[in-house]
Amino acid sequence: MELMELMQYRRSIRKYQDRQVSREDLEQIIEAGLYAPNAGGGQRSLIVGIRNAALAETIGRLNIASFNRTQLSGSYVSADQPSIIDDPSMKSGFYGAPAVLAIFGPKRFLYSIPDAFCCAENMVLMAAELGISSCIVARGEETFANEIGEALLKAWEIPESYIARCFVLLGYCAGEYPKAKPRKQNRGRIVE
Repeated sequence: MELMELMQYRRSIRKYQDRQVSREDLEQIIEAGLYAPNAGGGQRSLIVGIRNAALAETIGRLNIASFNRTQLSGSYVSADQPSIIDDPSMKSGFYGAPAVLAIFGPKRFLYSIPDAFCCAENMVLMAAELGISSCIVARGEETFANEIGEALLKAWEIPESYIARCFVLLGYCAGEYPKAKPRKQNRGRIVE
């Protein structure tokens, strides 16, 4: 697939098969993230690949534990691929994804969040090229702000000066892969 076709094809998937992503594919997806644009070429983002479905589920539950619905700008995402916004009864912000990539950045660096999301974008595009479904999830900061999360960070040797910025969920789509939604008009402009 050409790059533009790949970008038009890729969807955020929130229903996953019980099938793990191979270690080789996970390594290739992480490598794509390591080549993402980053402020000043500083290469500050750290990526932790979680290839253990039970651990991913535990972290997904931590991710949603402090979810604040009052900060939402909309209340509907998708009937085909519902999110925690659509269904408050969901218990995991990772939707049963068997593999997850956690992206960390420096706590006190102005471009830490943009750098992390650039990593995430590169990784979801690489995943799509490999035939792997994905979804970018925020709320990284809140996810590890508890006893279990802090123990994980210590075990993973994440420096105390770093904080989780976002996640990339990975797996294989359960059910039919969603079609593209029509693009809203008047969202792109050129000024000369």
